[in-house]
Amino acid sequence: MALPTKAQAENYNLRAFCAQIIFDVLEKGNSLSSLLINYNNKVNDKDRALMQEISFGIMRVLPELEFYVQALMDKIFTGKNRIIHYLLLVGLYQLIYTRIPPHAAASETVNGVISLKKPSLKGVVNGVLRTFLRQQNELKKQFMLNGNSSLHPAWLLKRIKLAYPENWSDIITANNQRPPMWLRINSLQFSAIQYQQLLNDYDIGSIKDNHVKSALRLLSPSPVNKLPLFEQGAVTIQDLSAQHAAYLLAPENGETILDLCAAPGGKTTHILELAPQANVIAVDIDSERVKRIEQNLARLKLKAQVKVGDGLTPEKWSDDQQFDRILLDAPCSATGIIRRHPDIKWLRRDSDIIELAELQYQILTKIWPYLKVNGILIYATCSILPDENSQQISRFLMQHNNAKQLQPVQQYLPIENGGDGFFYAKLQKI
Repeated sequence: MALPTKAQAENYNLRAFCAQIIFDVLEKGNSLSSLLINYNNKVNDKDRALMQEISFGIMRVLPELEFYVQALMDKIFTGKNRIIHYLLLVGLYQLIYTRIPPHAAASETVNGVISLKKPSLKGVVNGVLRTFLRQQNELKKQFMLNGNSSLHPAWLLKRIKLAYPENWSDIITANNQRPPMWLRINSLQFSAIQYQQLLNDYDIGSIKDNHVKSALRLLSPSPVNKLPLFEQGAVTIQDLSAQHAAYLLAPENGETILDLCAAPGGKTTHILELAPQANVIAVDIDSERVKRIEQNLARLKLKAQVKVGDGLTPEKWSDDQQFDRILLDAPCSATGIIRRHPDIKWLRRDSDIIELAELQYQILTKIWPYLKVNGILIYATCSILPDENSQQISRFLMQHNNAKQLQPVQQYLPIENGGDGFFYAKLQKI
């Protein structure tokens, strides 16, 4: 489906857009966040918020919606009509999880059939949605009894249960929530208490974290353009658990510091807020995401060397430099940030975990020689799976007798109103 020009924008059907987005995630393996960026400039502000609500929401509760479609149809849409299957998910999500009046939600979804150039299927879509409205109480009971109420794929649920037999249920519950919005206050401009007062002046409520001095949680999410002095670099959107990285690294002015796999630059800029005179080199393999690092540095008026480079081949971009400190934010399954990116549940496969663990180990091994003796390396992931975290560090320490673990590893789990799932290990070269 081609995106409309701005001149055509008033003629778009938002439900058709949402169906296409979900199709592109689940059938083509595209990232939901990336797709939404492409569609965002094509809709008005009100519709943009609804498009995000529907798209993220469907990813969050996908097994439930699929259960209802299976129950309501003799044969689901496939082939050239597959897009209409995803339009049905859009319609059902609105009926269950939004305050849109049912007749309006159904009507706009049926109009989406026309936008998707499948007018002969209008009656089917209308019939499925109206049947659901009549039978929804019974269908919801059936889902709770026979459906996938964890809303997670079986392989991931199995891994989480195995790793956390005592509290796997809490992790699943947290994963299925909407994420809290955390701010990192730029300590070069404000303390958290000072910025909290500024938020109060704008009628934006917040709570200060007891342990991370830069962190404030908003009582309700806010658009960034409503945050005071955002464009002037006073504040950055960053999860609570992610804010631990720079503090663990403990950068000092005058040091040469590598932030590897650095995009989009949240941790790079935090390092510089703590040590603005450090010589920071930020490296990432993705040339498009590297631009985000540069944008974040510019907004915060901070300076770092930014390079496109592969962690597996540091000899190509390092200029044989040795680093006082290295932050390796390793590519991972992202199973700790599912509530922020619920499409991860459906884009990841069980086999990915072995491949990612091997990639992480290779990068860690390749970059280790570039750390100075007595230097500090922080190994970080946004995963909650031991294969990528504690087991990874145990393997590395066994095979590198010049590596010392400075403190117990830290595995943060996703907590409602708290931080996401993150892992940190602090290593020193001896």
